[in-house]
Amino acid sequence: MRQLSSGLVIPALPLALTENGTWSEPHQRALLRYYIDAGAGGIAAGVHSTQFAIRDPKYGLFEPVLKLALEIIEQFADEGFVRIAGVCGETKQAVREARFAAGAGYHAGLLSMAAVNRCDEEKILRHVAAVSGEIPVVGFYLQPSVGGRVFPYSFWRRFCDIENVVAIKAAPFNRYQTWDVVRAVIESGRDDIEIYTGNDDNIIVDLLTPFSWQGQTRYITGGLLGQWGVWTKRAVEMLEEIKVARESGHISTDWLTKNAALTDANAAVFDSANGFHGCIPGILEILRRQGLVPSIHCLNPGEKLSPGQAAELDRVCRAYPEMTDDDFVSSQLNQWLEL
Repeated sequence: MRQLSSGLVIPALPLALTENGTWSEPHQRALLRYYIDAGAGGIAAGVHSTQFAIRDPKYGLFEPVLKLALEIIEQFADEGFVRIAGVCGETKQAVREARFAAGAGYHAGLLSMAAVNRCDEEKILRHVAAVSGEIPVVGFYLQPSVGGRVFPYSFWRRFCDIENVVAIKAAPFNRYQTWDVVRAVIESGRDDIEIYTGNDDNIIVDLLTPFSWQGQTRYITGGLLGQWGVWTKRAVEMLEEIKVARESGHISTDWLTKNAALTDANAAVFDSANGFHGCIPGILEILRRQGLVPSIHCLNPGEKLSPGQAAELDRVCRAYPEMTDDDFVSSQLNQWLEL
């Protein structure tokens, strides 16, 4: 997984559904084309933004969505485009999903540990090791407020000893816990484990910070983010600017202003005011306004925009037009939908 070391924008793929809840393959293809043409370095499919309910037999969308993503990637993306599949469930299910993803052509599995959260740490690490026997693993530190669990530094240090771990997505939305992951990777001596931010509330600072410990310095290399599922063209441009700033060693305070603005925008998209209830609909609403998806319909009918969330999206789009990529999307949308 050498591609991860260069620092990539990896959007978490949303699911494109019509108003009546059926899967819109044309819009799913267009969405994938959007990410590729925007310059993303990879895609994560079958993850939270793709809706975990795709695994429900009554929908049967897990394998079709992952296969469609590969079809578009193979047709339009460069050879080095990173393919990450979401892997979840208890060990038997997670191993089965990992085996399918590896056989289909995915490079790594983003492993959700939510299904084994109540197990002791030894069992969870055995769970990770079992999945890593099928596919290289991207660990996932998920914030407790949306189903994750707080793990101590010692857990992540042992996690790094699992041979086929290639990256960790740090998404606890917490500075103390993010530092635990970074320090664990540094102390492991594993230069082949990349750290990617999943902290959608603090993206820019995560990416700009040189984390130093005992004479060693590591950066959070890139991001695997739901927030980067929207306005992806601007995210790609931003990450390239951040890389230049990191190389120069001169970090302008303008970046702090940009970080605050992006956090504000993410609060509207992810619906932080309502405990992230409208997170997936918020992502879909931005894409719907651009014409990339036909609706904000979710497989779970209870997932809807929260009261006032649409107005918040209006506010941040007006306040931060430099973050949006509407012009880019409108110039290409018809071509993407003609697939």
